[in-house]
Amino acid sequence: MTSFPKQIQITEVGPRDGLQNQAKPISTQKKIELIDALSQTGLKTIEASAFVHPKWVPQLSDADDVFEGIQRVDGVKYTALVPNERGWTRALAAGVDEVAVLTAATETFCQRNTNTSIEGSIQRLLPIVEHATACGIDVRGYISCVIECPYEGPTNLSVVRKIVQRMLDMGISTIALGETIGVAVPSDIRRLYHALDGVLSPSDSVLHLHDTHGNALACATEAMHCGVAQFDSSCGGLGGCPYAPGAAGNLATEDLVSFAHEQGIETGIDFEKLVSASRVIEKELDCNLRSTAYRTFQDAQTRPSE
Repeated sequence: MTSFPKQIQITEVGPRDGLQNQAKPISTQKKIELIDALSQTGLKTIEASAFVHPKWVPQLSDADDVFEGIQRVDGVKYTALVPNERGWTRALAAGVDEVAVLTAATETFCQRNTNTSIEGSIQRLLPIVEHATACGIDVRGYISCVIECPYEGPTNLSVVRKIVQRMLDMGISTIALGETIGVAVPSDIRRLYHALDGVLSPSDSVLHLHDTHGNALACATEAMHCGVAQFDSSCGGLGGCPYAPGAAGNLATEDLVSFAHEQGIETGIDFEKLVSASRVIEKELDCNLRSTAYRTFQDAQTRPSE
């Protein structure tokens, strides 16, 4: 077991992955307010929305308006998910700094999430990657269900390995491994990286965790010991996938940042500004965010003085 990294990089996915499955409609202006607040925290990458058909993800139907309305901060990369060439065209017009493309490690989830097979989804990515590269726009590749699938059960890690290799071969340098349904335990994370040995090093990967069973932070800790230093997380622990029944929110950014700072790991993020940003969306949703570190900080601020 290796020691912790000196620093970690966090991609904030709350405005996209955190909001996409929320039942309550969220105004464009409130999404812009959230992203603008997150831009002041020290985060270097924010996944702001997704250019998807409103029929499939109505909560994100205003991606064009969101990108037009945000106040961009120098040094912050604003990214978006694009499922197809139409989405890519919209993203390019919106001036994204990075696009995220996606596939899945099981056929059933891939069909439910992208309406095609694994091979079909990969073929769909090729022109997007080619065009983005030609335009000088970064590309990250998401692979969903790298540990377990809600429809097929435990994932065959040899399939994950093959997809990672295909993505690298097509020129995708940033690979985000999605533990989509939040059932992993730390030993699963070590097993995943063992299966990817020789294809994708932990230090070159991004780990995307959900917290359905409350093990996301423990899995992130194990990943750090494996050499992972790049993570996706969501403000307040928001999240969930429309095509992953039962999946809870993402690993909370506050929990990850709080843990990292306790261990002396640099994040570059101002925790109090992060809490303030999450408070924006908590008020809008009128619910208690699930992040333990967020709740602890909030409770301490509202507790009557002795």
